[in-house]
Amino acid sequence: MTKDLLGRHRAVMPDWLALYYEEPLEITHGEGRHVWDAAGNRYLDFFGGILTTMTAHALPEVTKAVSEQAGRIIHSSTLYLNRPMVELAERIAQLSGIPDARVFFTTSGTEANDTALLLATTYRRSNTVLAMRNSYHGRSFSAVGITGNRGWSPTSLSPLQTLYVHGGVRTRGPYASLSDEDFVAACVDDLKDILGHTRPPAALIAEPIQGVGGFTSGPDGLYAAFREVLAERGILWIADEVQTGWGRTGDHFWGWQAHGRSGPPDMLTFAKGIGNGMSIGGVVARGEIMNCLDSNSISTFGGTQITMAAGLANLSYLLEHDLQGNARRVGGLLLERLRAVAAQVPHVREVRGRGLMLGIELTRPGTDEADPVAASAVLEAAREGGLLIGKGGGHNTTSLRVAPPLSLTVAEAEEGAAILEHALRSIQQEPAEHL
Repeated sequence: MTKDLLGRHRAVMPDWLALYYEEPLEITHGEGRHVWDAAGNRYLDFFGGILTTMTAHALPEVTKAVSEQAGRIIHSSTLYLNRPMVELAERIAQLSGIPDARVFFTTSGTEANDTALLLATTYRRSNTVLAMRNSYHGRSFSAVGITGNRGWSPTSLSPLQTLYVHGGVRTRGPYASLSDEDFVAACVDDLKDILGHTRPPAALIAEPIQGVGGFTSGPDGLYAAFREVLAERGILWIADEVQTGWGRTGDHFWGWQAHGRSGPPDMLTFAKGIGNGMSIGGVVARGEIMNCLDSNSISTFGGTQITMAAGLANLSYLLEHDLQGNARRVGGLLLERLRAVAAQVPHVREVRGRGLMLGIELTRPGTDEADPVAASAVLEAAREGGLLIGKGGGHNTTSLRVAPPLSLTVAEAEEGAAILEHALRSIQQEPAEHL
């Protein structure tokens, strides 16, 4: 049945639509931190639909809210007053830390970033944007135009002039050997130098932890230092919180808070986990920025009642059960467990991240060269052992991505770590020519 579905998929879907695994997986249902495939195999899910199933699969509170809302009305568009949309916007505005916050809902992180770029370029009357090397911000024409990751940038055509700044990757690049303090200083000098060579940019957009790039980041305080330089020139700071938001990093509710010394961002974008699988994205911005557009606009599907009901139930569950604290505690245990394993596996260059957003960078043993074949082998071996993980990376890097639902238990973390340990050790036993 799966082979038949794969053939049908290939016949009607684009060739560039990526699928994991040599024998792609059809996931049919899930519960808690587990999912099942069409053959009845059960897996511990450490990727959550690309960090989207944030709390748990089939969470009863979310399922109930969606079912009850579907029985009333599913959709009406933003042309009509929408109580669930206003209620969720109120909660997100309050949680954002942005003064006079306004919220606009979209259906994805891509669309959220696209909206933020529209607002920033309009507000600043500039189409120049600063972005980070190794970054990823989505699939749309404008989002691809600011993506600093060649593997996810299919065209160089763009409505924007994009300049890329150092700092998103701590352990690679020209500043890798510096101390954290000197690293930040060097990145700030690089930013100042770029600003001396271009017309005033609209904004800097940055992921506090780079997702598709392999869960890389600069030192805490990097974007606070950038913020000081930007604020002097009126340049906006957009925090792309599509993957780092809602407490996933454990230490903070938003990723920007690790860089909060100079205040909150002017805008933040969100998506993925807030809907726990429902299509919710959005932008939070200061009122004067959000209101800078001088023509009408709507969103047909952004903020629709059924997704807002899911978001409200999911956010309430996350806050009431302190899933941020759970991500900090269980994620810390998982990080140390994986680092202990990595110390014995020559293919592992680094285990990094915070909370339940962890990356394992793989290289050819004894070198700093990426090893995508080894990454694929670990992915396959983990699946064979009953564990689903992700992968990523940017320029000459290969990383495994570990991002379970935030309700992960200690026992499940230990189980997943044991499977991942076996998968990592298995690649050492393969003949070199196969790796």
